[in-house]
Order: sequence, then C-alpha cells, then structure tokens
Amino acid sequence: MRIAAGRREDDFEINVISLIDVLLTLLMFFVLTTTFVQHSRMQVTLPQADTHDSDVAREAFVILIDRDGRYYIDSNEVLNPGLDSLKESIERFGGDNRARPVILRADALTPHQAVVTAMDALAQLGFTHLSIATTQTPAAAAK
Repeated sequence: MRIAAGRREDDFEINVISLIDVLLTLLMFFVLTTTFVQHSRMQVTLPQADTHDSDVAREAFVILIDRDGRYYIDSNEVLNPGLDSLKESIERFGGDNRARPVILRADALTPHQAVVTAMDALAQLGFTHLSIATTQTPAAAAK
C-alpha cells in the first residue's frame, strides 16, 4: 500500500495570480479617477453682488481660490502657493494671448491676500481682461 506524502495528481488547482493583477489594475484606475473628479467638484461660495451676469468669452480660463487660499487653474492645483509658481502655472495655461479673458473665482471666506496675489500675478504677466465671479444677492435675483 502506497501512501501519498503530498498531493494527488487529480487535485484541482486555481491560479489566482492573474486575477489579482486585474483587480489591482482596476483598483488603481478607480482611485485615480476618483481623485480627478474631486477637483472638478470643488465647491466655492462666491461673494454676492447686485449686478447681473455678463457674457464672458468662451476662451477664458478660470483661476479658482478656495477658502484655504489654495489656487486651481482650470481644475489643476498649483502646488506651491507662492507668486512665482502661480505665475508659471498661469503662463502655462494662459498661453501667449495676454488679451485672453481670465475669470477669478474666489471663495467668500478666502483670505484677501490670496486674491491680491492672484491679481498681482496676472498684472505682472500682462493680462488685461479680468472678471471676478460673484453670485447675485437675494434682492437682485428677485428683480
């Protein structure tokens, strides 16, 4: 009588290494996609004004400043909050057209210095068309 010391030849084996590779790839895809969606859904509470909306050219790019003073240009975060890195990012996204309209969207609770820094960077680069985004006051919206 022969006793097998290990496993028999008719045992069934499932190789899960390729399944783990596919699952890790899918996990990385979902993590990266979720990170990109988070920046595009950033909520900013704009200050209020009594004036009405105006038509802004479609080629305008947006500089967004959140309540912590972080800068985002067309949904891409400027990693260093300094003036030089902000100017480099504006040059990269703004291109050579200095007459291109720029929309500055700052949260109502943003420190004043962050808004002034963004305006200073735009002025030093020679951008001449700046719009500051606001929301209507309830009285103006009722008119």
